[in-house]
Amino acid sequence: MAKRTHMVWGCTSDAGKSFLTACLCRWYANRGEKVAPFKAQNMSNNAAVCRDGAEIGRAQWLQALAARVEPCADLNPVLLKPESDTRSQVIVLGRADPVIAATPWLERRPLLWPVISGALDRLRATYDRVIMEGAGSPAEVNLQPYDLVNLAPARHTDAACWLVSDIDRGGAFAHLYGTWAALPDEDRARIRGFVLNKFRGDPALLGNAPGWLQDKTGVPVVAIVPFHRHRLPEEDAFFHREHRRSGHVRIALVLFPWASNLDEFDPLAHEDGVDLVPVKDAAGLDDVHAIILPGSKNTVASLAWLKEHGVAAAVVRAAARGVLVLGVCGGMQMLGRELKDPHHLESGDSEGLGLLDVATVLAPAKTTAQRRVRWMDGGDVTGYEIHHGVTSAGPLAREHLADGLGWRQGNVTGVYLHDLFANTAYRQAYLERLGWRGASRDWNALIDAELDASARLIDTSGWGAALARVG
Repeated sequence: MAKRTHMVWGCTSDAGKSFLTACLCRWYANRGEKVAPFKAQNMSNNAAVCRDGAEIGRAQWLQALAARVEPCADLNPVLLKPESDTRSQVIVLGRADPVIAATPWLERRPLLWPVISGALDRLRATYDRVIMEGAGSPAEVNLQPYDLVNLAPARHTDAACWLVSDIDRGGAFAHLYGTWAALPDEDRARIRGFVLNKFRGDPALLGNAPGWLQDKTGVPVVAIVPFHRHRLPEEDAFFHREHRRSGHVRIALVLFPWASNLDEFDPLAHEDGVDLVPVKDAAGLDDVHAIILPGSKNTVASLAWLKEHGVAAAVVRAAARGVLVLGVCGGMQMLGRELKDPHHLESGDSEGLGLLDVATVLAPAKTTAQRRVRWMDGGDVTGYEIHHGVTSAGPLAREHLADGLGWRQGNVTGVYLHDLFANTAYRQAYLERLGWRGASRDWNALIDAELDASARLIDTSGWGAALARVG
């Protein structure tokens, strides 16, 4: 029989729900339980590809690593990938669903809840315990009648819920009290404890505030989670580490609109002596050793933005100076001669930057696959594909990755393979071309150690004792 299902709610977005869900998954896994993470509906352009080609949010991918289970579509049955301010691609059980994407937001619930509840039921039948993550806040009273991701999963599983507030931002007790007060009575009763996240300093500074909150609500503050710097990927904020300019190797990461899968550059950001710099204007490219154009959920619109803001011309000038330029997926498509959009998947045809002798046609069929391919300057590398484009190379571009996954032309490289920098040898070679003299570490082993260290917060914060009481 399945054990108690838990749910992590937050007072706000970015309260730390994804991180704490990962901590709980590893905490239970380290106690010998077969545990699975779950988020009914996620909105993010940071996606991962499962073994069968299904797409899920990168946060659920990380949580699966924390739980030591194989990632699958049931962990995140609905993924919304924004393509503009008013439109998102809808991924249902790992595959794009154009019918639901065309359905008005407030009419989607009858179509999506059977999918979500079915995935959740399969997980509960397979795993000892499911740790669910909410989205935003459960107290959005305008959205409660259409809820799919906060109240509905909690009710469906009779979950023990834990309400998290980011105390580092201030207003934590007001957030907790206000969220509790805005919930329906039946859902207030599900809250087993309040969690103060990202706390700095002496807990004595909280004074009698936890007691005041319990008197008002009947719910105790069960955990004070200290502010914890880590190297785990963040779902929505890439530059989450403490910034410290090294002065050794400076790499510009161009952040155009709809940039995606930025966490794949974490292995670079955390190398000693490497400064990965976010760039949104042409001036940011004046004094760097390398430039990276990441993937994009709307490549044509992102390219138009680069041209409009003078960043495209600055990239071309930098390449002419000999600066190393790398484009990943959509970024690679931008470096080419042209992009054709015959099916109007994005924003129409566009000329590329002309730095790489390739041309791309956007196709309705979406390629999603885990891959192991030959790297022409070394051994095999692993990663994943996730793109609509079909790219062909001209005579000036030489093969960089096998199977049509990457080309190089002088100091300009373009690849379709995401997660390249998680490959230790590839990261080492790339940085050495920039004059780096360090020694790259095994990124996957580092992440595993970080998950273990982060999971220890469950006990040190006091949350572990409360979990044991609830069962």
